[in-house]
Amino acid sequence: MTQLAKFGSLRGKRVFITGGGTGIGEAMVISFAEQGAQVAFVDIARDASLALIRRVKEAGYPEPLFRQCDITDIPALQATINELAGLVGDFDILVNNAANDQRHETSDVTPEFWDKCIAVNQRPMFFTCQAVLEGMKKKGAGSIINVGSISWHVKNAGYPAYATTKAAVHGLTRGLAREFGAHGIRVNTVTPGWVMTQRQIDLWLDDAGEQDIKRNQCLQNKLMPQHVASMVLFLAADDGAMCTAQEFIVDAGWV
Repeated sequence: MTQLAKFGSLRGKRVFITGGGTGIGEAMVISFAEQGAQVAFVDIARDASLALIRRVKEAGYPEPLFRQCDITDIPALQATINELAGLVGDFDILVNNAANDQRHETSDVTPEFWDKCIAVNQRPMFFTCQAVLEGMKKKGAGSIINVGSISWHVKNAGYPAYATTKAAVHGLTRGLAREFGAHGIRVNTVTPGWVMTQRQIDLWLDDAGEQDIKRNQCLQNKLMPQHVASMVLFLAADDGAMCTAQEFIVDAGWV
């Protein structure tokens, strides 16, 4: 049986997560709650998010706070972060997890589709970082984790706009790390490989996908949301105190 670490420094910490209702985000919400952190998260999936809260509460962990929010609406996202910080206190940890990897062909991309992809996968990351900055500066510490993707590392076709936004994630991380580091705030990227969320299984895991995993991963076990969450926990905790401006790839050796 796998024995996962307990991070004492995360107990009582205030965590904000985007896209926390399902998939990798769901695993992060559960994992932080298990560590005794106070988690607040946003998602557009209301029913799944409310069900997650019930499961966490029934397990005896601190009850997460949830707000349904369209992260493409930046004023609404900013207002939600401010509201939740007003309830629990300034956030110690920010995880920019929300994304949409909708498949698309180059010939089908319109300016409107391109802008929509930017609005979901890129723009909110900056404005959440901006929103938590003053609170973290007051504390003289903080950890921001931006979630990337190996899609552009491995030169995947089939979603050029998405790959572009995910390549930009680490540019944002490195661009903010120097500025935020002056205030004791760490900024890192966690880059997952092909994680077996229910969405991935339902939409794209066929026999060819199974063969891709066997051919490309050094480790043959399926990559699960918890594997990504474990890296996020480390970077959020005091154990990752001197890690910043870096990209941590969790992909079973695909890249």
